[in-house]
Amino acid sequence: MAVRATIEEVAASAGVSRSTVSRVVNGASAVSPEAVVAVRAAIERLGYVPNRAARSLASRQTHAIALIVPEDTTRFFGDPFFAEIVAGITGALAGSDYLLNLLVAGDDPGGKMTGFVRNGGVDGALIVSHHTDDAFVERIAEAVPVVWGGRPMRQGASEFVVDVDNVAAARTATEHLISTGRTRIATITGPDSMLASVDRIAGFRSALADAGLAPAGEEVGDFSERSGADAARRLLAEATPDAIFIASDLMARGALGVLRAAGLRVPEDVAIIGFDDSAIAVATDPPLTTVRQPMYAMGETMAGVLMARLRGEEPPSVTILGTELVVRASA
Repeated sequence: MAVRATIEEVAASAGVSRSTVSRVVNGASAVSPEAVVAVRAAIERLGYVPNRAARSLASRQTHAIALIVPEDTTRFFGDPFFAEIVAGITGALAGSDYLLNLLVAGDDPGGKMTGFVRNGGVDGALIVSHHTDDAFVERIAEAVPVVWGGRPMRQGASEFVVDVDNVAAARTATEHLISTGRTRIATITGPDSMLASVDRIAGFRSALADAGLAPAGEEVGDFSERSGADAARRLLAEATPDAIFIASDLMARGALGVLRAAGLRVPEDVAIIGFDDSAIAVATDPPLTTVRQPMYAMGETMAGVLMARLRGEEPPSVTILGTELVVRASA
């Protein structure tokens, strides 16, 4: 195996000091054009590869960013939403020097995750699926530049956010159900500790109110398939709706199983609309009508905004991506 050239060998070959080589490698401006040419020629000649760790120590940069997900691992690995977010982030980072650290935890009681970030483990962080009681993410946001996927409940003027208009998206979905003649429309929403859930139920209620209708039921889930099934059972125990707007495709799949077990046909007896347009939406029977949110683009945009901040640029503080109602057989 070939021995990697050292910075001292480059300096000797170029006839300059070690510090001059370091300044050229790190892009410093206080170097003469002649020295830059000599150093670059020596680097090419010797095949020198800068030591990443040493560069990080010198610049106080890790060239790593964290994706913080305040959820348990079961939810993270079981929901296609997160897979698309991660794919978008890694796509954005592919042409950069940044590495992605994935930090998944529903809580950080010992402060291990928070300490890692606050002690310089990463240059910045992306935070998705956050709740009002996730106090540790607030401490992370105080320590490093952060971009939020979805608005935080306690948003400040200096926050950087990538989101969709959840109110408008839920309203569009509910209006579609109304347009098909449904009048007993219920919803299964996410936890009220998440602003996306609050906004989706607001859009649902707004569309019904404008049509002179009252909700036929409102049940809360946690975006998991099991919670969707449990919420559907609670709805059916009260009265059978003729349509349900459900705030995630996973919860919609859970509800579909319960409706089928109760002998109800979709969409003939109960129309269903989900949210996300994940791979689940085309795998159910019948395929889901759902709100498509651009999950890959959300991850990609979040990473782009964070890297722009780390370069000292001034990206938009709020980026709202578009959604689309995708009509299939369930509604």
